[in-house]
Amino acid sequence: MSGRLQGKVVIVTGGGTGIGWGITQSCIREGAMVALAQRPADIKIAEDKVSELKRAGHSALAIGCDITERAQVKAMVARTVSEFGRLDVMVNNAALTGTSAEVRPFLEETDEHWRKMIDVNLGGAFICTQEAAFQMVKQGDGGSIITISSVAQYAAQENATPYCAAKAGLDGLCKGAAIELAPQSIRVNLVAPGDILTESSADIIDEVAESGGSGRFFRHTPLGRRGAAGEIGDVVAFLASDEASFVTGATWLVDGGFLSY
Repeated sequence: MSGRLQGKVVIVTGGGTGIGWGITQSCIREGAMVALAQRPADIKIAEDKVSELKRAGHSALAIGCDITERAQVKAMVARTVSEFGRLDVMVNNAALTGTSAEVRPFLEETDEHWRKMIDVNLGGAFICTQEAAFQMVKQGDGGSIITISSVAQYAAQENATPYCAAKAGLDGLCKGAAIELAPQSIRVNLVAPGDILTESSADIIDEVAESGGSGRFFRHTPLGRRGAAGEIGDVVAFLASDEASFVTGATWLVDGGFLSY
């Protein structure tokens, strides 16, 4: 039985690690051909994952890409189209998160760090969204663009003001792009995860506590557990599919009920 993404071509930035790998697996399971884009320094991770997928009989491609560099994003889209013939779905997942290297109190923030977080988490999503849209408009039969945001776009997190600001900015990017791209049948949506267990987030609870934060993101989830990357992936796969054909400009919360408080 074919999956809901059978024959569709998907790019997942940061597709070889964490939530991105969960998204990749969900899309592959639904029949998609997937390009895993990873920052050049980590391309070996994506290449290893692609080898794993190909051994299992799936169609996948590893691409090195710095999402803050438009030329590299253009090349990422072009290589995907060259390999698979088209682009149906763009998943903007790559981001800088609140790991130990990025967590710091507001009064210790610097201009350099602020710009870095905004450039990657908001600027990168803008560039990838626009370049994907250029290709989808050229193809003439629509598409789906999905950006991974965070509950931090609604609920501030201690010691992560630039991160929260960037994620909040994604809401405006999503809605503006959704309105303007709707006439071309290109849907644009956000997925806002809550506390998701990944390799990079496994020790964030301790890091937040050590830096003086309450860690409430990790302690006030009504379902009483951390989410899995695949649970984000399954929502993304739905939004990428034709089953979500009347869904655009929306944020889908996958947070275990965190924002219900």
